[in-house]
Amino acid sequence: MNNNRLSKQIAKFTRTGTPALRLTALVLASSFAATVSQAQSLTELYQTARGFDAAYQSALAQAKATEARGEQAKAGIWPTAGLAAGASRTYLDVVGAPATKTYGTQNIALNASQPIYRPSNWANYEQGSKQVMLAQAQLQAAEQELIVRTSQAYFDVLAAQDTLTFVQAQKAAVAEQLASAKRNFEVGTSTITDSREAQARFDLVTAQEIAAQNDLQVKKMALDQLVGKTGVQVKALLAPVVLPAPVPNDVNTWVTHAQEAHPSVVQARIGLEIAKLETSKAEAGHKPTLDLTASYGANRSVGSATSTATTRSNSGTVGLSLNWPLFAGFATQNRITETLALEDKAQSDLDNAKRTVAQATRTAFYGVQSGLGSVKALEAAEASSQSALEANKLGYQVGVRINIDVLNAQSQLFQTKRDLAKARYDVLLGSLKLRQANGTLKASDLSSVDALLVK
Repeated sequence: MNNNRLSKQIAKFTRTGTPALRLTALVLASSFAATVSQAQSLTELYQTARGFDAAYQSALAQAKATEARGEQAKAGIWPTAGLAAGASRTYLDVVGAPATKTYGTQNIALNASQPIYRPSNWANYEQGSKQVMLAQAQLQAAEQELIVRTSQAYFDVLAAQDTLTFVQAQKAAVAEQLASAKRNFEVGTSTITDSREAQARFDLVTAQEIAAQNDLQVKKMALDQLVGKTGVQVKALLAPVVLPAPVPNDVNTWVTHAQEAHPSVVQARIGLEIAKLETSKAEAGHKPTLDLTASYGANRSVGSATSTATTRSNSGTVGLSLNWPLFAGFATQNRITETLALEDKAQSDLDNAKRTVAQATRTAFYGVQSGLGSVKALEAAEASSQSALEANKLGYQVGVRINIDVLNAQSQLFQTKRDLAKARYDVLLGSLKLRQANGTLKASDLSSVDALLVK
């Protein structure tokens, strides 16, 4: 139940209810005030969950690792350089010679290489760029999944709160009906059957209240675990509220965009491009490679076995290194056959991803449309149930209806209210899932939901 309607009902019960009902209303009022003061919007809880949720943090770390792995592929087209140095000391003792000779050498060299023609390295470099794009698509999918999970947990708590509120309100109404039946029996204007029916309904609704309290506690714990906080309070839905319809209101437009922008389609498309580059790498096994090489070194010798002179030499070289594979035991041909088959697999995966997101988008779109229709029907049913309850109460007072008729009308009204609240939440969640299905869901979309919540 939304906060506006709940506050009005509490005020009514406080003014006109029985002593027990007024006490219940006061307890609800204090709980209501605490909830409003501490409640958080959906966007706030999503931002909190974004920094705590283990599944999203895992996806974020994986994306960073994939981006770093993609950057590693640049090493194949960039120059490489290395510095090498060494020193040695030799002690020579010849038997029969008058003295021991000592001499040594020192050397240092700088080597560099620049790939000029290496098709495999360039294909690997392009694959690295695709891997970065793939990581971004995977992270986008994880963000959308977190938005939906947070929204689901949020609306689950709201629905559980509404169920408990409606059950408690029904319990209060049944308690009044039970008290009325007992008074009427005592004065002889009704039978014991009315009292027993009201008592049975009161016991039933008490059991329902216990179940509703447990369900609310479970839903709150799930939300607390998702956002990493305890005692999280949520904002209720405004009333009256006008739920937005999908824009554009054309399923084909949604499907077309889904087949282009959905993260799973993007990932499959990138996977196909990577598979084609893998074929290019395999074909490069038949092609030559050409590198530009350069080196510069210095060598210093202090004496030798036959001389005591100190010498120093410097040398530098520049050249081209060509390598042309001739035969590799059919390994290259078989590798090409393998990569071509993997290309076909990647293409099939892309086709399957497009069909899957198209079906999911259509399902989500028609689900929202159906939900909007259900909300309108339940709004009409709520008004009808309210009228039916009032008519049954009046009929009971004049003697043309019995107590069970009033109790049934009350149950029908509260059941309708609960179904209506749940249908509204399903429409809002369905709208987010529709955007997820076609790949356009963003954190900013939660602002439109927050606009429908109590300020």
